[in-house]
Amino acid sequence: MIKLIQLILSLSFLVIIHELGHFCFARLWKVRVNKFYMFFNPQFSIVRFKKFDGRWHVRFFAPNTTEDDEWGQHPDSTEWGIGWVPFGGYCAIAGMVDETSKAEDLAKTPAQPWEFRSKNVWQRMTIILGGIFVNFIAALIIFGAIFHHWGSDSLPLKNVDRGLYYSALMQEEGFAQGDKIIAIDGIQPEELGDIVQWLIIEGKRNVVVARGEDTLCLRMSEDLGTRLLSLQNEFQRQENQHARRDPSYTKRNYVLISEFFPFVIDSVAEGTAADLGGLMAKDSIVSINGIATPAFMMVQNELSLHPCDSIIVGLYRQGEYMECGLFLGDKCQMGVIARSKYDYFATEHTDYSLLGAAKAGIRYGWDTLVMYIKQFRLVFTKEGAQSLGGFGAIGSMFPSLWNWYAFWHMTAFLSLILAFMNFLPIPALDGGYFLFLLVELFSGKQPSDKFLERANTVGFWLLIALLVVANFNDVIRFFF
Repeated sequence: MIKLIQLILSLSFLVIIHELGHFCFARLWKVRVNKFYMFFNPQFSIVRFKKFDGRWHVRFFAPNTTEDDEWGQHPDSTEWGIGWVPFGGYCAIAGMVDETSKAEDLAKTPAQPWEFRSKNVWQRMTIILGGIFVNFIAALIIFGAIFHHWGSDSLPLKNVDRGLYYSALMQEEGFAQGDKIIAIDGIQPEELGDIVQWLIIEGKRNVVVARGEDTLCLRMSEDLGTRLLSLQNEFQRQENQHARRDPSYTKRNYVLISEFFPFVIDSVAEGTAADLGGLMAKDSIVSINGIATPAFMMVQNELSLHPCDSIIVGLYRQGEYMECGLFLGDKCQMGVIARSKYDYFATEHTDYSLLGAAKAGIRYGWDTLVMYIKQFRLVFTKEGAQSLGGFGAIGSMFPSLWNWYAFWHMTAFLSLILAFMNFLPIPALDGGYFLFLLVELFSGKQPSDKFLERANTVGFWLLIALLVVANFNDVIRFFF
């Protein structure tokens, strides 16, 4: 429920500021805005309000305005409202062919000076791009505010003296547990995120590692990114199976690379498998069923292989080796809280002035957008199409406990995604309108209203199809 609330609040905020971008640029060029709605409102609206005759008029659960209605007799005033179909929102601009008006409606009257169609191409471009611009700027502002309020914490690789943990996929590429990455394509990574970004998203292939006293050169496979997507899809299917059996189960994310540190118990929950099996705080787990697990993630991986099964846990307690027998439930969890990586490695915290936070927010937002655009190419692969997600996938990205830092960070990230996706040259999206305006700018000929209407209709149903596919993927992943 907390994830759902965060999802609704975040998307509602982003939809409002996106449409406000269109609204503000329209009013800047003195173009009328007939309606401004959060969510869509076929047939009726949850709430509608409009100012005329010197005061605000409000209606609840009322049918939409008609021309002979009292509200329709004041076209110079914008109608504001909240619809009942929570799939976005809209800003109905006078004299523009969109989801709220048809070509034949505009053909009935000549163009008026307060209409969108009467403005020059540059003014129309700013109105169309207004939503994208506001979403992008909002993301930078939110990131800057996060840096100013919370600062930033980082774990430099130079402080990770034990090397790195590598998943089975990375071991297939030639890595060994504990390897230290010195350089990727001749550049030294500063943080763990640099490694993942360069290898998976940017497709860098040449890696120099330190293994003990030796230095090795490894070359990554070209299909590393798609193989990772395939493994992530399978991993999430397994996690969804656990969550379906037990709604209280906390789903994990697939870990490609992480810091190499031991699994040391910080506390044991009463009545759990660990408690009944005799595990205690400060125990250091080193094996599961005789398989060595010197790293935290290796313990996690081995536990996941034994649902509803008995296991033998090898551990060190006060310097002495011993073994304990445990019976795991279907969650594959012992019932302990382990020490985190921050108990072993020194982090670096940075506080920012107002100006410094603004610069950091701009830099971080831009780098995040560039990284997302580079990653977007994977969507056009089979594995990428299978990983597409709808509202369920987006909602799962929020934490299950309320956290303002996580909420605003995810909201800023989604604002960048919304800006980028709306810029795609698909009819019915802002990018589609902008493409037609570019054609008009260079050709000197404006596409007919009928053509725009048909193009928008095609684009609309294409978007609906993508929405259905994405949310269908959510259903498949969760139930099957």
